[in-house]
Amino acid sequence: MSARLPRRWTIAALVGVLTLWSRTESAAAASFYDDKIIHIIVGGAAGGGYDVTARLLARHLPAHVGGNAKAIVQNMPGAGTVKLPLHMYTVAPTDSTVIGAFNNAVAFAPLLGVPQADFDPTKFHWLGSPSTEIGLAVIWHTVPVNSIEDARNREVIMATSGGGSSAAFYGRILNTVLGTKFKLLSGYSGMGEAFIAMERGETEGFPSALWSSLQATKPDWIRDHKVKVILQYGRKPSPDLPDVPVARDLAKNDQDRVLIDAAMAPLEMGRPFAMAPQVPIENVRVIEAAMMATFKDSAFIAEAHKQMLEVDAEPKTGDDLLAIVTEVYGAPKLVRERLLDFYKQDSK
Repeated sequence: MSARLPRRWTIAALVGVLTLWSRTESAAAASFYDDKIIHIIVGGAAGGGYDVTARLLARHLPAHVGGNAKAIVQNMPGAGTVKLPLHMYTVAPTDSTVIGAFNNAVAFAPLLGVPQADFDPTKFHWLGSPSTEIGLAVIWHTVPVNSIEDARNREVIMATSGGGSSAAFYGRILNTVLGTKFKLLSGYSGMGEAFIAMERGETEGFPSALWSSLQATKPDWIRDHKVKVILQYGRKPSPDLPDVPVARDLAKNDQDRVLIDAAMAPLEMGRPFAMAPQVPIENVRVIEAAMMATFKDSAFIAEAHKQMLEVDAEPKTGDDLLAIVTEVYGAPKLVRERLLDFYKQDSK
């Protein structure tokens, strides 16, 4: 009759088996990408900020995946940027070689009732983001508006690209919550055209400039004080703008503060990357680890700076992105209803 093993030996043996199994699983997942081509698909046209970030990632990610993996970038514009997540959600839900470079607002498209946004953002495997964004309300230097208080007392003509655009959405929220008098003038294709309109004197400001884009595309405006930044918004204020008030700090009550936080959540997402819902978790872990290593790689950071792209010292992890998405979808019903109302309003 064999002697019974002491209980501590049994536990030690079990731990050893589980550790060996985990190492074997990790090794198998890593080898999955040997000689594979990883497709980074951008939910927008070539040449935009998301596309540039994705191509930068594609040049550096394979070194951290290993196994002679390669990465290529493809573009899938259309349907208000929801075409890509819908494709990954329904057509390629298990494909471990596809990474989506999502527009940061697309995670909240179903909440806002965007047509065709028939997917659950909490089901994606969020991988990370190299940066966050800070939104700005900017005024052209010749306009006699120097503060948010001035903008409460004088109408300011602001360019937008339509009622459902980010500029119009944020402009309406700021008007309602902070009492600004931004007159939202639609018909401009985006931030670039809106900036030209300010230079020409057609408009007086823009309600949703991005600090990173302003630095990258209009450094002379900052240097020469061509625009006045009267407000910043996002979850965390920019250390570059210590004297510019923060929208959430100006909210009159907790309900408005929660509304601002929920509305500005896309900015906190930055330039998010994700994998499809049914990709095996062991493969997701390989790509997420490689991506986070890439974001902290000195060669990646140096090239990002050369291209005037923002890279945070502490990039967002997949868990960070999922927490942001979950928080917004779990916001009180009244807050979600107000967000939907702001989105659906036509610009005036």
